[in-house]
Amino acid sequence: MSDTHLSDTRFTDLPLVETLQQGIKEAGYEFCTPIQAKTIPLLLENKDLAGQAQTGTGKTVAFLVACMDNLLKQPAPESRKANQPRTLILAPTRELAVQIHKDAVALNGHTGLKLGLIYGGTDYDKQRQQLVDGVDILIGTPGRIIDFFKQKVFDLRAIQSTVMDEADRMFDLGFINDIRFLLRRMPDPDKRLNMLFSATMSHRVTELAYEHMNNPTVVAVETESVTADKVEQVVYYTANNEKIPLLISLFKQLDLTRTIIFVNTKRAADTVWCYLEGNGLKSGLLSGDIPQKKRQSLLAGFQQGELPILVATDVAARGLHIPEISHVINFDLPQNAEDYVHRIGRTARAGASGMAISFACEDYSFYLPEIETYIGKKITSEVVDPALLIEPAPPIKSPRSEKPRSGPRRHQDGKSSNQRARRPSRHKS
Repeated sequence: MSDTHLSDTRFTDLPLVETLQQGIKEAGYEFCTPIQAKTIPLLLENKDLAGQAQTGTGKTVAFLVACMDNLLKQPAPESRKANQPRTLILAPTRELAVQIHKDAVALNGHTGLKLGLIYGGTDYDKQRQQLVDGVDILIGTPGRIIDFFKQKVFDLRAIQSTVMDEADRMFDLGFINDIRFLLRRMPDPDKRLNMLFSATMSHRVTELAYEHMNNPTVVAVETESVTADKVEQVVYYTANNEKIPLLISLFKQLDLTRTIIFVNTKRAADTVWCYLEGNGLKSGLLSGDIPQKKRQSLLAGFQQGELPILVATDVAARGLHIPEISHVINFDLPQNAEDYVHRIGRTARAGASGMAISFACEDYSFYLPEIETYIGKKITSEVVDPALLIEPAPPIKSPRSEKPRSGPRRHQDGKSSNQRARRPSRHKS
């Protein structure tokens, strides 16, 4: 982590339980980031907090340290049952929940706290048993958690602290009614420590904070720009049929060591991946209907450098703490300005530098003015040199095309027709 990204506050300066301090040291943390330095002292005084910080600034460690210290200093009452977690941490996506759990494991080497991880798509019976056996800190996505809760596998009457991470994304994915359902079944807000973190503190996020928290302190770590200062941003104005040739040419000419390519639909993801593979560019494909075990395998390969390229829909836009991403390419400009910020926030993390390349094509170029207004500056434009547009090799055949279609028709957002008739994103976390 770059020294310029850190504050002068050491973790050893904070009045944390010694066993937790040992875990922090072994995880390699010495100085706090600005968001950690501003939030942890407040949380240690049992003050509720709504934190706003740019992605990649260390807020996960901030709330994990606060939750663990809270549990270690306030032992569970003897009346607590095994299936009653003491902390609930809610995340909008599977990937973010997995990452939070990974960070928690790194800090938890000496505390003796039991960690649980619950998310949809895999290990249903295993996760159920985990809740029956009992955990202190339950980390997961709303859909699967509320599923087990309604089956009375566990209850929330012993909750001492709760975290809502990426709260703005919770709204986007339609989870807020489920989250309110869970919050209302916990002890009253003044009987628990409440934390909400969000990259953007919109009116709806603020309303959620004041409705279900105990007079929270709002802490914002501001930057000179909405986007990471060290992200170099460029945009190419392209025709639709120029996008694939330009993409392949960029990979042939630039040193793209570890790159995420964002697209807006699974169909586009398929197309891009097939062309990359057909042109000798090894890549992984991450979208909503990729099985969970395969998704985790792809992310591990990308993190370890075995896969230099990841093609992803916005399911991967938040919560992925992957170091040393050199480039983010918006093959499709996002339809929401905030999503642009979250996408390009995958690079230039923790003080590093990076580059974001966007294609403003016939279908999505009209979202560019909104994006530029939101980030407060005009993105540098590059001319598409015809010499760049060499004819790419043919794509390989998509493995999905070999699978017969079965079940209800699925839409671009990954929901079936039947699911669309019900509440959005219900048990698909």
